[in-house]
Amino acid sequence: MGLATFKGGIHTYEGKELSENKPVQVLQPKGEMVFPLSQHIGAPAKPLVAAGDQVLVGQKIGEAGGFISACVISSVSGTVKTIEPRMVANGSMVMSIIVENDGKYQEAEGFGKQRDPKSLSKEEIRDIVKEAGIVGLGGAGFPTHVKLTPKDETKIDTIIVNGAECEPYLTSDYRMMMEEPESIIKGLNIILQLFDNAKGVIGIENNKPEAIKVMTELVKDEPRITVCPLKTKYPQGGERALIYAVTGRKINSSMLPADAGCIVDNVDTVISIYNAVANSTPLIRRIITVTGDAIANPQNYNVRTGTNYAELLEASGGFKTEPEKVISGGPMMGQALFNMNIPVTKTSSALTCMSKDEVALSAPTACIRCGRCVNVCPSRVVPQMMMQAAMRSDVDTFVKLDGMECCECGCCAYACPAKLPLTQAFKEMRKTVIASRKKA
Repeated sequence: MGLATFKGGIHTYEGKELSENKPVQVLQPKGEMVFPLSQHIGAPAKPLVAAGDQVLVGQKIGEAGGFISACVISSVSGTVKTIEPRMVANGSMVMSIIVENDGKYQEAEGFGKQRDPKSLSKEEIRDIVKEAGIVGLGGAGFPTHVKLTPKDETKIDTIIVNGAECEPYLTSDYRMMMEEPESIIKGLNIILQLFDNAKGVIGIENNKPEAIKVMTELVKDEPRITVCPLKTKYPQGGERALIYAVTGRKINSSMLPADAGCIVDNVDTVISIYNAVANSTPLIRRIITVTGDAIANPQNYNVRTGTNYAELLEASGGFKTEPEKVISGGPMMGQALFNMNIPVTKTSSALTCMSKDEVALSAPTACIRCGRCVNVCPSRVVPQMMMQAAMRSDVDTFVKLDGMECCECGCCAYACPAKLPLTQAFKEMRKTVIASRKKA
C-alpha cells in the first residue's frame, strides 16, 4: 500500500539536517516585549491594560475583539510602557502593547494549576481554549476555539493532527513530536472529548521515520487514534492537501474542513490545547527554528511571545556569512524581512537566513507554455492563464479561472523555468478580489 498523498506538489531541497537533531532550548528574553493585538485571523484584540499597569505571566492583556478573534496573553511580568503601532513580520504596523520585562516572571493567580480534563464539560474546554488565546500554530493563525465549535459537532468524524511539517528547513514540529509526544496524544484526546463520533489521525511525512515510530508506539493502546505516514512532498501539510491525503475528501476555498467532517490542528496547537486545559497554561510561547546556511549555529528554541527576533539571531551566534535574504518562516511561504526589530508572535515559526537570494539571481523571461505549473499545482488550476489575467489586472477572468482556489503555496513559481513571479501575482489578485467583495 502506497503512502498517503495528494495530486501535484513538488520535491524541494529540505535543509532540515541543519537543525532537526538540535533539541529545543529555552530562550529567556532580555529587552522590552511587544504584544501585537492582531496575531491571528479576524478582528484585533481589544487592550485590557493601559500605560503604567503592572502585568503578570499568564495575564490576559487583550480581549478577543469579535467571534473570530483571539485573546492576547502576557508572557512576562512587568510594566506596560505604552500601546502604539509596531512593525510585524509582514511589514505592516500593528497596534501593540509594549511591556517592560522585569525579569521576575511573576505568575497570575491559577497559572500552572493542574486539572483533570475528563472532569470538564465540552463548553468548559472550549472556553479554556478561547481564554488561553490559542490559534493555529501552523502559520494561518485561525482562532482554535472557533475551529473547535462547528455548526454541527456530530458531523465531525476525523480530527487530523498535522505533523507533516513540509516547509523546507523547519524542524520545530519534528522536535515537538520527539520531545513531547505524550502531550500531543493527551491534547488530541482532549479534542476527541468534544466530538463523540470522531477518530484521531496523526499525519507525519515519511522523512521523519523516528517521529512515526515514536507516535505509533504511543497510540497502540489508543482505540480512537492512528498514525498515518504521508509521502514526503510539498505542500503535504497544507490543509486541503492533508485532508485529501488522509480521507480522500476534497474541499475548496468556499468550504471549511468541518464541511468535509474534519478538523485539522498543527502538532504544537494540540500541545497548546493540552497545556491550557490540563495545566492552566495559556499560549505564551512558540517553538521556533533558527536556521539557514548563513546562521552560525542553527537551533530550535522555546521562546516567549513578544521576544525580539534579534535576540533569536544573537542566541544562534549571529551570521557566519552575511545573508542576502532573511525570512520569517520558511523559504516557500515565509515573509522576507528587511528589519529584525520585530516581535515573535503566535504565528512565528522560524527565522531562515540564506547566504544567497536565489529568486533575485533569476530574472523572469517569457512563458514557454511547458505546463509544469499546471502539473505541480495542488489546487488543480491553470497558473499560466491566471498569470495572463493578473498581468492585465483582469479580475473577472482571474475569478473565472478559479484563481481564488490558489492556496499560495508557491509550487508553480518554484517549478517555472521562466522564473515568473506567479505566486506573488496571485497573492495580489486575491487581495484585490477579497477587498472588492468586502465593499460589495
